[in-house]
Amino acid sequence: MRCPFCGNDETQVKDSRPTEDNSAIRRRRFCPACGSRFTTFERVQLRELTVVKRGGQRVPFDRDKLHRSILVACRKRPVDPERVERMVNGIVRRLESLGESEIPSEMVGEMVMEGLANLDPVAYVRFASVYRNFREAKDFEKFIGGLVGNPEGGKNDD
Repeated sequence: MRCPFCGNDETQVKDSRPTEDNSAIRRRRFCPACGSRFTTFERVQLRELTVVKRGGQRVPFDRDKLHRSILVACRKRPVDPERVERMVNGIVRRLESLGESEIPSEMVGEMVMEGLANLDPVAYVRFASVYRNFREAKDFEKFIGGLVGNPEGGKNDD
């Protein structure tokens, strides 16, 4: 593993342990060249996934991008980072278990919406505002009105 600080190719593993949900191995590493310490995570990848965007563009699935987008929605909210990690792991497992190598971006978005609806209502609305491309206050009003009247979460697109 290359050191992210100095680029040295020879780093040493000081400690390995499974994550809380046993979905990855957390490794504490040390670089003998510069003395830096850093953490890496090792995960099982069942298959290479490709996300098919709305315009037909195909891009490799990026677990870190999924994680970052959920963290952005949860920013400054009382959400435990472990719950976010479990949500991301659950989405990735569901996508990998579909048996398809190409996944529509809408499917990923809906899985995130579903997860955030159970995690934090404000994060859910934040993500929805970007995912569903809200343009004005009326869009928020309509969506939140759907939340109040529909526990499924604003899916009534009348």
